[in-house]
Order: sequence, then structure tokens, then C-alpha cells
Amino acid sequence: MGQDRPKLWIFAVPGEPTERLARALSGAFEVGSSLPAPVADTPGRDAAWLVVGSADLRRLTAPPGAAGALLESLGQGACLVTSGGLVAWANTKFSTYEPTTRTRIIEACKAALATFRGAPPSVRRVDLDGVEGGKCLELVVAPANRPGEPVESVAGLIRDVTVERGLRRKMDAIDEAGSQLVRFEADLVRKMNVFERLRLLETRIVQVCRDLLRFDHFNIRLIDERTGRLEMVMHSGLPQEAVELEIYPRAEGNGISGLVAATGRSYICPDTATDSHFLPGFTGARSSLTVPLRMHDKVVGIFNVESETPGAFSEDDRQFSEIFGRYVAISLHMLNLLVVERSAVNTAVGDRMEGEINEPLKDILAEAEWLKDLASRDPQARAHLERIRADVESIRSRVRNVATGAQTLLGIEGALADRRIDPVLRGKRVLIADDDANIRRIIHDVLHNRGCEVLAFESGVGAIAALESARDGGARFDAILSDIRMPDRNGYEVFAAARKALPGVPVILMTGFGYDPHHSIVRASQEGLQAVLFKPFPVDRLLDEVRKAVGPKAG
Repeated sequence: MGQDRPKLWIFAVPGEPTERLARALSGAFEVGSSLPAPVADTPGRDAAWLVVGSADLRRLTAPPGAAGALLESLGQGACLVTSGGLVAWANTKFSTYEPTTRTRIIEACKAALATFRGAPPSVRRVDLDGVEGGKCLELVVAPANRPGEPVESVAGLIRDVTVERGLRRKMDAIDEAGSQLVRFEADLVRKMNVFERLRLLETRIVQVCRDLLRFDHFNIRLIDERTGRLEMVMHSGLPQEAVELEIYPRAEGNGISGLVAATGRSYICPDTATDSHFLPGFTGARSSLTVPLRMHDKVVGIFNVESETPGAFSEDDRQFSEIFGRYVAISLHMLNLLVVERSAVNTAVGDRMEGEINEPLKDILAEAEWLKDLASRDPQARAHLERIRADVESIRSRVRNVATGAQTLLGIEGALADRRIDPVLRGKRVLIADDDANIRRIIHDVLHNRGCEVLAFESGVGAIAALESARDGGARFDAILSDIRMPDRNGYEVFAAARKALPGVPVILMTGFGYDPHHSIVRASQEGLQAVLFKPFPVDRLLDEVRKAVGPKAG
């Protein structure tokens, strides 16, 4: 068996003990007799040599056998350290480390050796941060003794884990940033409406894209179940022509976003100039990365990031973006659930409230009916009884209005009764788009009573046609109010048409309980939306927002 091992000759200065070193190395080498140093010639081409006792680093040339070849080809540092801190053996890679790095490795090996003597030997792992100009090294230390013999030396294996640790830290940071997206704290929900929460979500996504993912532009598109289009929900750094592109989840003819949405597979575009899938118009983008957004294994949209540098995206970037994309999809889904829950809870509470107060109100009406005969000859008393009955019906109506929310407004009676002309609103032309006839009538009458000229439409198509007519020379509008959810066009489409036909004319969007299935609020808010009204809103709030929209601007 000894003929299969490479030979090792140990040269020691006088008085340097080599017996323990020879025993430690005998498992891997056929160790030759110690000879006095120095020796002019090497022991021969079939052997290695080792100098012990020099003040410099002890160096061993690679043995010709398999063991030596393996140790030299590792690409990692390897060493054998004795209890006294002597480097009994080291490969070439170890000798390339800076002196301070070698010292830290030796000290770590000595510390590990001390623990091996006090407990059953086992492998120790030590992180060496901030070495070699900021690198991070991992040192794996194992006892170098034969079974049953005391541990007198340890073997160390050193590898550069700078990239690995950097990726892990970035992964942790992205995981934490993603977790922030889906944290809907009770206090935050109470203090913010849905519009404000969406803006906060957008701000966090932009921050992650810039700080962690380090990309120049990003956009999020969600599939509109009604039209089948990939609608732009959020974006940063994109030109308007890119925002307005109509894209569908199809593998051909709809760019990379359409391809990813159709296939459900992420896509790296290393060079936009040579990729046939990349749609023109994305000014400045030289490379891109697009990942699908999924909910319950269903693709609901895409998350796209771009760089002004060719080949900016790696497989690691793909992994990071896919992880972050999961959080984005969950956070958007949770926002929709919150809105639906708010609406359902509000309706349930309203129904329960109406049921709870129904009996007392019936009793009040019964008592009023009993008093009716007694007060038949007293006009004043009769008037009071009529007022009681009217108040009871008003209480019932208001409770129903709060419960239904999206089908009515608050404070209607007083607002409709007030017919005083408002100097700010006098003569202003206002367009209203809402498919709910009750809401449309209330807003029309309230604004008309204040002096506005009001045109009301039951559909988004009709409103958009009126806007296009105004663009082509018809009477202009001073403000536009549009519901977000309509069967033919959504609020963003009305907003976009108004922005194109009448640039600068303020637009106010309305929605029930913040419901926004097409994310019109976020999209329009990025492009100059005047305000958002969440039904059931007080009529006074409506009047305030319209006054701000059509009144004189500060400055």
C-alpha cells in the first residue's frame, strides 16, 4: 500500500521536532527520514519536500500523486496547522493570501484545535469577513489525526464565499422588502384610504427596484378580465408611448410582456436591439427582465424591469425578481380583498343596525299614530307629529344609505334643498359619467342647483364621445367626474380620454368603498388625477372637490 502514496521528505533545522508532523502526514504520504537542512538539491521528481523551522511560510510543492494533484486543483486554500500554530503543510493557493489573512486562518485553526481536545472532534466552520480587500472567506477546520490518537494538528480548507454571502444578503433583503408589501397593519388601514395605501405600495416597490434590484425602469401590468388586456397599473421611468401601448397576453405580436403573460415563464432580454419580441418605443432601454405575477398558479399579470445597459440581467436577477414578483401579486390581491371585505362588512353592519333599530322606530310611529287623534284640533301639535314620522323615515333611509354605500351619497336631503347659486360654480360645465341612475341624478341636481351646467352620461362610451366632441370644437368642460366601475369603460379610460382631448382639465374619480378592479386610481394618480371620492361620500365633500377643481388656482 505504501507504494501507492506519494513520497514526502521532511527537512528540519537542528532541534526542530518532526515526529508528530510525520505521523500526521503519514496517512496521505510515505514520509521519508528527517535530514538536516539546508539541502541543495530536491529529493527527486517522484517526491515532495517540506521545510520546517523557517520564519517564513512553510511551502510544499504539489506531489505528483493523485492526492497532491487534487489539493492543488481545488482552487481553494488548504493547510495543515499544528497546536503551536505551525503551518506544517499548505498548498499554493494558501501562499497567495495576504499575511494578515494567513494569520487569522492560523489563529482560527488553533482555536478549533483547542475545542477538539475538550470534546469529541467535529468539523468547525469559521467566517472570516473583511479580508483580502473586503472579501468574505469561509474556513472549514477538521481534526487531522488517526482514529484513537490525540488531535495534534488540524486541516483547514478555505474558500471565497463573497459572492455567495452577497447573494444571500440580497435575498434576505428582498424577502424582507417583499414582506413589507403584504403587511397591512390595522392602524395603517384605519388611517389610510385605499388610494393612499396603493400609493404607499407603489412607493415601496419603486424603492426596492432602485435600491435592491438596481434597475432603471419598472412597470406592472395586470390582466383585465373584462377586456383581456394587460393594463398598466404602476410604472416608473417609462415614456408615455410605452405606457399607452395596448398589450394582450399572447405569445406573438405583443412583446415580451405578452409572451410572459401567455406562457407564465420569465424572460431575460440581454439586448433590446436584437430581440424580435421587444416592442419599440421604450426609450433608453437596452436590456430587460420580465417575470409573471401569479395568484394560485394563475398568471394575473407581469412585472417588468429595464436597464439602460445591455446585458444587465443575470440568472440571479431573474430569481430575485421572481421572488419579489410573488409578493407584488399577493399585496395587490390583498388590497382587493380588503376593499371587498370592507364593503361586505359595512353592508352586514348596516343590515344589523337597521334590524336593531327597527322595533324602537316602529314603537315611535305607533305612539305618534295614537297621539294623532288627540292633536287633530291643534295644528302645531299635528306638525310636530308629522316631523316625528319624517325623522323616523329619515333614520331608516340614512342607515340603508350607509349600508349600500356605492348606491347613494350622504347628506342628500339638505344638499338638494339648498338652491343657492355658488359664485365659484356659476356657469361651469361639468361632465358626469356613472352607470348608477340614482348617483347620476343626485350629483346632477346638486351641481345644477349651485349654478353648474351639467351633462350626465350613463356610460363611459358616451362620456368619451362628448370629450372627443369638445376636442373637435364643441363646448369645453371645466371638470369631469367619472365612476371607476362601469360596464363599457373604466375610470382610467375616461380619465385618459379627458387628458388627451382636454389637457389640463381636472378629473375626479369615484368608487364604492375604494373598489378599483382595473387599478384606475393608481394609474391616473401618476398622470395628474385631481381627486378620488370613496362612496358613500358626503355631498359637501363632492362640492368641495369640484370647487377646488374649477376655482382659481393658487399662484
